[in-house]
Amino acid sequence: MALTMAEKADVKKHKDPWPADVAADFAREAKNPNPCVGTALLSENERTRVWIIRLAPGERTGFHRHVLDYFWTAISGGRARQHMQDGTTLECNYEPGETRHESYGKGEFKVHDLQNLGDREMVFMTVEFKDSANKPMALPPGVRPQMAA
Repeated sequence: MALTMAEKADVKKHKDPWPADVAADFAREAKNPNPCVGTALLSENERTRVWIIRLAPGERTGFHRHVLDYFWTAISGGRARQHMQDGTTLECNYEPGETRHESYGKGEFKVHDLQNLGDREMVFMTVEFKDSANKPMALPPGVRPQMAA
């Protein structure tokens, strides 16, 4: 069974003030929720959305909102930082193959970002389940994967 973030021995959690650009990004997400939980949508059907997250060293995803049940798997592993909606910041290591499942009740959600603190690319795969307690959020134009003709 996978450990929760709180159970991982290497997690550093603190509530220091966020840098101004991170705080501004969080404020933008609160006004205009971002449903893109990865850097690219690889596949979508009536049941699932499959995302990949690829982050170069130092790169950060913007804040995004999870409303659907989902799981993620660390493909490459590495060390990352997350700014969470409650104002905390988490830093921890991810091992290749590490997987975590999350579920949300009606009206529940999680907002966070992700930054690669390591010296090599980090890759995660995320699968969202559309038959969750919450309806899927609409994706912005241009996000859907291109289908071969």
